[in-house]
Amino acid sequence: MYFDDLAKSSPIPLLSIIDALAEELRRDGVKRVGLLGTKFTLTRGFYVEGLRRHGIEAIVPSPEDIDLVNNVIYQELVKGVVKESSRRAVEGVIERLKQRGVQGVALACTELPLLLTGEVAGLKLYDTARIHAVKALEHALERS
Repeated sequence: MYFDDLAKSSPIPLLSIIDALAEELRRDGVKRVGLLGTKFTLTRGFYVEGLRRHGIEAIVPSPEDIDLVNNVIYQELVKGVVKESSRRAVEGVIERLKQRGVQGVALACTELPLLLTGEVAGLKLYDTARIHAVKALEHALERS
């Protein structure tokens, strides 16, 4: 959310998780991506705006689906609880995003890959934390 301001004043280069995601989405030809994450992440707009700057439309779930995913994250996943019923419920959220025309889904929360990986409903899932870590490694290797 504060990346642009921090990057301007940082004495070291910073790598944006949103820019790294956008690079991966562009490489895959994704122009419309669904976002899954906490209520905070999905309602603050920084992913939507950040991806828009890259020409990618980010679609957030309905308010009810945002609450569903938020509850799964905070009531289960952060406590190490992974329920099949919650997996199916979140897969339903992804199905609804697919009906809205998304071409992939960004898992914009570090806990969501505990519940979902690979593909759901024929849509590739993008683990933003993993994408960011790989980008940081690539950057480090380029500079060494």
